[in-house]
Amino acid sequence: MKLSENFSLQEFTKSQTALRLGIDNTPEGEHLEAAQALFENVVQPVRDFFGPTVINSGYRGPELNEAVGGSTKSQHTKGQAVDIEVPGTANAEVAEWIAENLDVDQLILEFAEEDDPAAGWVHVSYRDDGENRNQYLTAARDPETRKVNYYSGIGVYS
Repeated sequence: MKLSENFSLQEFTKSQTALRLGIDNTPEGEHLEAAQALFENVVQPVRDFFGPTVINSGYRGPELNEAVGGSTKSQHTKGQAVDIEVPGTANAEVAEWIAENLDVDQLILEFAEEDDPAAGWVHVSYRDDGENRNQYLTAARDPETRKVNYYSGIGVYS
């Protein structure tokens, strides 16, 4: 099944953990509808602008989310979020383009590094109910405590 012109449901639900543990990670109903909206309104436009786009983490059904220690509030569990990268393009550039051009619920530039444009990834979520917050954040790990800090806006913090 296609979620958009260039992306399949299989790409969005692929999980080594699910395969290893025999977990069915197939979204249905409102989760599948949310995934289609996410891809039509965010992921496909990124692909159309930048070219080939890689999905690092997509849908996580409740059983898979628990197995990987994910937050119970994660939008990944609702089909509303995806973590992506565009090979050959700095993640910060991708995040900035999304912020400037697309309606999103939450956009997080995660663990980007100034001296390594390929470091990290872009987490983006979209709600198909019209309640998108257009919240932009950057996640960075404190080098001393290893704690993850979230900063308002898109930037590189290290």
